[in-house]
Amino acid sequence: MALNDLDGSRLYSAEEMNRLAALGEVIRPPATEAGTVPPPPGLGDDFDVLITSWSTAPFDPGLLRGGRLRLAVHSAGSVRRLFPIDALGDGLRLAQGGSDAMAEAVAEMALTMTLSVLRNVTLHDRRLQSTRDWRVGGNGMLGQSLAAQRVGVVSLSRVGRHYVRMLRGLGVTDVQVHDPYATEADAAEFGAELCELDDLCARSDVLALHAPSIPETVGMIGAKQLALLRDGAIIINTARAEITDEQALIAELVSGRISAALDVFTTEPLPTNSALLGLENVLLTPHVAGGTVQARFAQGRASVDEIERFVRDGALLAEVTPQNYHRLS
Repeated sequence: MALNDLDGSRLYSAEEMNRLAALGEVIRPPATEAGTVPPPPGLGDDFDVLITSWSTAPFDPGLLRGGRLRLAVHSAGSVRRLFPIDALGDGLRLAQGGSDAMAEAVAEMALTMTLSVLRNVTLHDRRLQSTRDWRVGGNGMLGQSLAAQRVGVVSLSRVGRHYVRMLRGLGVTDVQVHDPYATEADAAEFGAELCELDDLCARSDVLALHAPSIPETVGMIGAKQLALLRDGAIIINTARAEITDEQALIAELVSGRISAALDVFTTEPLPTNSALLGLENVLLTPHVAGGTVQARFAQGRASVDEIERFVRDGALLAEVTPQNYHRLS
């Protein structure tokens, strides 16, 4: 099998590497000067399994065709950068080994951001660090209780479900969800109710975005939806920047009418002249929501689990198919 990953030691523990070795010979192609790992020559004909990650260099999907390769496991997030939908089929199966493992970590970051904005954590820190003045740092400034918030969640996705579960565990009782693929029973299982998008925006104190970037969701939080948010509302986005109309969001944030915590951006890295930088009502992180030590090793473990299942009886738990491809992030 071909392991196309530059930082395998961050994804695969010694135990997982031993599990892979027990399944067959593991080939790790060398990295390029650009810091990416290309697929090995003869991929389609000489290998049974391909394991990819963020450091895998984009390649011609035609390399997957051959008489031998039967499984590709992506141990990172979205498969779209490496595997177009027409790469599926002709005996090749694809599994998304990393998404479930990262979901809880992303939800933790979304919750952390929610609490940080509600309690003015970043604002207090910035002011106190920059002025060293207790009063300027916000002594006497009051935050908001999480349990008192009306929280709207866009998408009951893997991450969305973890986020709702965490909210409920911390005493939030008013949670509504917009998700055209979810049923009332799905929402009720997590103590939430389904809601139309515009109604969700109009009623939410906190609006958390957990939808994938697919044609139906691109720009779904536009100027109209942003205008429906009450003054002082908070947007949390650890999903995909394309879900929002970024320029309309920036306009609202520059006005100071609402606040936001953002981990994803239309252009990454975030340009140094971005209007988002320097705003007191905006918390920014550089696309790191899924980045915990435990989540990374869980991604590797989940990928090895998929390969073992496939070798044992052909079963896959996180298979990407032509039917679900367009609903995945």
